[in-house]
Amino acid sequence: MGDYWVAGLALMLVMEGMMPFLFPAAWRETFQRLIQLSDGQLRFMGITSMVCGLLLLYFAK
Repeated sequence: MGDYWVAGLALMLVMEGMMPFLFPAAWRETFQRLIQLSDGQLRFMGITSMVCGLLLLYFAK
């Protein structure tokens, strides 16, 4: 089971690193927009992302 956690973490890091590597200007602009959002908006984006990830895991198995 530990191998799956490490593989999942590795894939997450690869996916997170693709945007700043391939499109640094767009990533910087997006980050500046995120800074302007309220805490509630950021939390909503976070919970939506977590739910989507959990659903993806559920349907993948």
